[in-house]
Amino acid sequence: MSVAFRRESDDEHLEPKFERPIPTGPNLVTPRGLEQIAAKVAEVEAQVAALADEDALKAARRDLRYWSTRLATAQVMPLPSGTVVEFGATVTLRHNGKLRTITLVGDDEADPAAGLLSFSAPLARAIMGAEAGESVDFGGKADAVEVLEIGSRDQA
Repeated sequence: MSVAFRRESDDEHLEPKFERPIPTGPNLVTPRGLEQIAAKVAEVEAQVAALADEDALKAARRDLRYWSTRLATAQVMPLPSGTVVEFGATVTLRHNGKLRTITLVGDDEADPAAGLLSFSAPLARAIMGAEAGESVDFGGKADAVEVLEIGSRDQA
C-alpha cells in the first residue's frame, strides 16, 4: 500500500506545546514579588490537583514548572537607598513632556499600567544609576528622560 493512503493520527497535526519562556538574566524580585510568586505556585498546585482533563492538566503542569523555577531562582533584593535609581526604587520622571511615576520591580511582578516596570525594560535600563535632577538618553534621543525624584515604595 502506498504511503499516500496511510491514515495519519490526528495528533500528528497538532501544534507542539512549548515550555513557558523564562526571562534571561537574574531573577531579581522584591519581597512583594517573592510573595506573589509563592502564591502563584500554591494556586497552580491546587489547579493541578483538581484537574481531570488531560489537556488542561498538561497546561497547568507547564505553568507549575515555570512558577516553581521562578520561585527557586528568585533573588530578593535589598530595599533601595533612594539616592540613585536602582532595583526597587520608585522614580518620578519626565518623558516626552509627561510626568510618570514608576517602581522598578522583577519581571514577573511588572505591571506597567500600575506603574510597576520590569528592571529589564528599556526605560528602566536607561535610568538605572541616575540621580535626581539628571537627564538620560533614551530611544536614541539625548536627555530624553529627566529623573525628578527617587524614593522607595513599601515592598514588605
